[in-house]
Amino acid sequence: MTGTRKTVAALFLLPALVLLGALVVYPIGYSVVRSFYDNSGDGFAGMDNYRTLFTDDGIRTALKNNVIWVVFAPTVATALGLVFAVLTERVRWGTAFKLVVFMPMAISMLAAGIIFRLVYDQDPDKGVANAVWVGVHDTFAQSSAFPKAHPGRRSPLVAEGGGFVTQDVVHAGRPVALPLVGVAPDQLPDGVRKAAAARAEPGRITGSTWQDFTRGKGVGQLGAPDPTEVGYAGMRIEAVKDGTVVASATASGDGTFTLPAAADGARLRLPAENFREPYDGVGWLGPALVTPAIIGAYVWMWAGFAMVLIAAGLAGVPRELLEAARVDGATEWQVFRKVTVPLLAPVLAVVVVTLMINVLKVFDLVFIIAPGSSQDDANVLALELYRKGFAEGRPGVASAISVFLLLLVIPVMLFNVRRLRREVRR
Repeated sequence: MTGTRKTVAALFLLPALVLLGALVVYPIGYSVVRSFYDNSGDGFAGMDNYRTLFTDDGIRTALKNNVIWVVFAPTVATALGLVFAVLTERVRWGTAFKLVVFMPMAISMLAAGIIFRLVYDQDPDKGVANAVWVGVHDTFAQSSAFPKAHPGRRSPLVAEGGGFVTQDVVHAGRPVALPLVGVAPDQLPDGVRKAAAARAEPGRITGSTWQDFTRGKGVGQLGAPDPTEVGYAGMRIEAVKDGTVVASATASGDGTFTLPAAADGARLRLPAENFREPYDGVGWLGPALVTPAIIGAYVWMWAGFAMVLIAAGLAGVPRELLEAARVDGATEWQVFRKVTVPLLAPVLAVVVVTLMINVLKVFDLVFIIAPGSSQDDANVLALELYRKGFAEGRPGVASAISVFLLLLVIPVMLFNVRRLRREVRR
């Protein structure tokens, strides 16, 4: 009877063992063997492929980035999951909040990568991150409406220090013309009106600054406002003597301005602040920030996973211990730090270790989010394995990377399995 049971058990296990051998054991064994051969697979390379792991610049960058991933991504995701689990425990809409936070787990890595490639787009009109960042920035530091403006032909202005200054000094009673070109009609500021020539005023410096351009060949007069031309509303004008600003004014809607008698004998300057380029946000996908940006996308996906596991562990925490701590005079922060967190330590360890295993194999997000110009800076081992094996035609090195990744994952997996067994025995 015992033999029959063993036979039946073996027959039931056989399909699973065949699949395990075909899909897990054989690929691992083949990768180990292949890692000792050259790119052609015919010549024995010994440890050369493994030496490449520590001499190739791309692999070293990938290894460094993997360390960053392992240190920060699981820590941040677990910390957020813990905060969400604790804070939502006491509110009535906590279940709905948990559902929203967990929802990204239903999205594939591919879809999440596409989403965050758009979120991190440099153009504020496309990328949500830069749209918010630019909005906050422009609230405190408005950009100029004339970033492309510059003197045209026969202009009295010359470039100086990022702005423009008149070649000659100005005198009271003599109107000054400060024509510019280069601002697209759809980028002109609000409040512009038809340009007007300034009138002379005794004892004052008057002038006009405007878009000295009329569409059409040979149409319009240089250096004088034409019927279709508009003033540069809001342009700042400074009168400078011996390097000191003695007076300043702002152009009205028709481009005209007036300076006091103190400006007599000064040179007029259109300072660089008039021509400052619009702030276009942060280069999230540039070499410096691409790895933190991708980690942010990963945390967005996996914080919900951490929250659900921690919330399940929190449900098993004895409430009398928390109440006893409060009765003894502990603040909520002390209860959280000295009672809740220690009791959740086993759950937190499982979450962190699980996420560590996951980030060691991260590939999709890096491959999709990082643009070609900064993919080398965002490189990780799984992506380098793909590049070495399929893009560069070096399967021996790719196999060595896969074996190295396996060696990194095995200790973490064993730690997780042992901890889970100890929890079951308790």
